[in-house]
Amino acid sequence: MYKYASVRETLATRLDVLDPPRPSWEQVERVHTAAYLKKLNFGTLEPKELRLLGLPWSPNLVERALRAMGGTLMAANDALETGLGINLAGGTHHAYPDHGEGFCTLNDVAITIRDLFETRALNRILVLDLDVHQGNGTAHIFGSDPRVFTLSVHGSRNYPFHKERSSLDVGLDDWITDNDYFAVLQTQVFPALEAFKPELVFYLAGVDVLAKDRFGRFSLSVEGAKARDSSVFAWCQNAGVPVVSLMSGGYNRDPKVTVEAHANTVRAALEVFG
Repeated sequence: MYKYASVRETLATRLDVLDPPRPSWEQVERVHTAAYLKKLNFGTLEPKELRLLGLPWSPNLVERALRAMGGTLMAANDALETGLGINLAGGTHHAYPDHGEGFCTLNDVAITIRDLFETRALNRILVLDLDVHQGNGTAHIFGSDPRVFTLSVHGSRNYPFHKERSSLDVGLDDWITDNDYFAVLQTQVFPALEAFKPELVFYLAGVDVLAKDRFGRFSLSVEGAKARDSSVFAWCQNAGVPVVSLMSGGYNRDPKVTVEAHANTVRAALEVFG
């Protein structure tokens, strides 16, 4: 949890950080089941459900999940108006309609996409998930929705051990380094973006791809991760596609590395979009 406040403090001299609103339960119910939300709201999740989530229940857990989702919704509207939206949280891609897992309580991207389909004239949204772990919850939610293209680049032998089917899954071997990772971006990721022609991109910029991440098993450098981010933002700007940047995972053994890498994502966005 340390990284959220630390990234905000690190970026305080570069930009104003706004506090997100608390979204309505009606918005959340566009993705999550009433039974799950009742348990979540009243703290009646079963022990096995809490183990799957990986976090202890508290009212603050619920409030934080709702506010993070509110931040993603704000960032999406910013992106549609200005070309770029940034949430210093979000990317909780392991949450399913009826349960949370992998530190993800609510699926903020899925909720926001469903909200945008209700409120905006959008028909082609792409979720670019470059967290080291597959976005299994998001892939499951949109598995039969042709309006959403889910693209996940992840460790093939990493969590989750049961993978869902994304629109495009790129499973990579352990300990991949900068050059090989960039080859994947150039030969598989960017061609897929070109082919789908999205009207909006949600970019899950996980920094658990870095060497020495506790749960990552990749070996990208801090410089390589920033270059990855820059290339994604540059593609979106050049294509004229609005992009929403989300924090996602990052658990480096050195906390300063995690904070710097997450801050670098925002710096890269500001450098590309001015």
